Amino acid sequence: MASSSTFLRFWLTERPRDTLLSFVSKEDLPAFRLACHDFSVRAAPLLFKEINIDFCASTFTKPARMAALDRIGHHTSTLTFTMAHTPETFLPPLLDPTTGEEVTFIYEPYTQTSRDSASRLSNPTYGSWEMTDLLVKQYSPLFHAAANVPSFIRAFSSLRNLKRLNISCPGQEATQRYRRSIVDYVLISIRIAVERSHLASLDTLSLVSIHPGATLYLNPVMGFGALPNSVKRWKRIENLTICMDSIPFTPYPPSDHLKLLHSYLQLFASSVTDFVFRWQGVKGLSPLSLDKEVCLQKSSPDMACPRRCHLALLPLKFEKLRNMEVENLVVDASQISSFITAHRHTIRDFNFEDTHLRSGDWDQALTPLTRISGSEKWKEKAEEVMDVPLLLDPVGLEEKRVNEALVDYFNCKPRPSRPSIGAWQKAGSRSRELFGGTPEHFRRFLRTSVFSWR
Repeated sequence: MASSSTFLRFWLTERPRDTLLSFVSKEDLPAFRLACHDFSVRAAPLLFKEINIDFCASTFTKPARMAALDRIGHHTSTLTFTMAHTPETFLPPLLDPTTGEEVTFIYEPYTQTSRDSASRLSNPTYGSWEMTDLLVKQYSPLFHAAANVPSFIRAFSSLRNLKRLNISCPGQEATQRYRRSIVDYVLISIRIAVERSHLASLDTLSLVSIHPGATLYLNPVMGFGALPNSVKRWKRIENLTICMDSIPFTPYPPSDHLKLLHSYLQLFASSVTDFVFRWQGVKGLSPLSLDKEVCLQKSSPDMACPRRCHLALLPLKFEKLRNMEVENLVVDASQISSFITAHRHTIRDFNFEDTHLRSGDWDQALTPLTRISGSEKWKEKAEEVMDVPLLLDPVGLEEKRVNEALVDYFNCKPRPSRPSIGAWQKAGSRSRELFGGTPEHFRRFLRTSVFSWR
């Protein structure tokens, strides 16, 4: 490289070099780094900017793997942590080996980070030596890796420039929602590691495909190794995205998980500026107005804590909220109206996707916009956004079959919801996206069709 002065000047100039590296695919970057030492150094920030971790028993326990994370961790700005619910994550009851009776296990995270083996062995990991021996014999190594909080703290301490944390734990069955699994112990360890690591840049949190009980283990207010300053760490989050397994809407839905969700969102009320929430599955109640749901105000013996069910939920108010998007909800028009009114001084864009109004209509729901703007001119700019199918004439196909195909298509197509304020600005770009494709793109579309077209 030194023999070519032109290339040397190009390579040592930051902007052209970074532009060139941006066009190198992530699959080719490892081979690119093998060319020479300087190539390796310059390409490392781009290659390790985003890393994905699929948790297993040896993820944070192998010394070589942790040493590698220490070397590259400072390049990472986005971490995606995934652990799916599988049969391996199921925890059976603990049984006394002598009597066969079930043993109660009260979990208290072991957070001692000393590297001295003598000090580690001087204290039992799970409260007592008897309980530690029982857990070692009856639970798999995956459980002990999940409960190994010091290894999580060391791993997250290596990611000192982390800005975005994505957590995904899909696959929980509805019948297991009131049972603690290994995934829940992983969430506890992640939360403690974030609180005890110096992550000054972390301001974005995405919880994708999580189960309803996850908010209990991610909430520092409710215990499991929390410190007095734990809440302060999470109040630095400015961008929050949650995609949660749905809690079906019924006249008397189980309120325990809904109250946990409400308490968890209260944690970010003073800091979040961008908020996205989606129910995954059937439609659920609006997480922004759970304090107004009648089913959460009445006491019921079926609830986990009937003595405290009479306590009213505090209204959820985001002090700095600018952008909000919720999807797959069942909500009242009055609840939407109250939310817009309460956040009228800060909110700039809100989007209600696939939202069903339980009572009232959208004119009532958006009434605060008229009061805020002083007129109804905002209604003149409203545009409905939907996907419009492009139909061509099929060759050699009976008209009856064409009609049947069209009926099936429109029956399967979900009905468009009320247009959102945030979506009105997107109609033009969406139309260009649908009809502005290249000829090659259109030819590929026709080749993959089941019909012949002319």
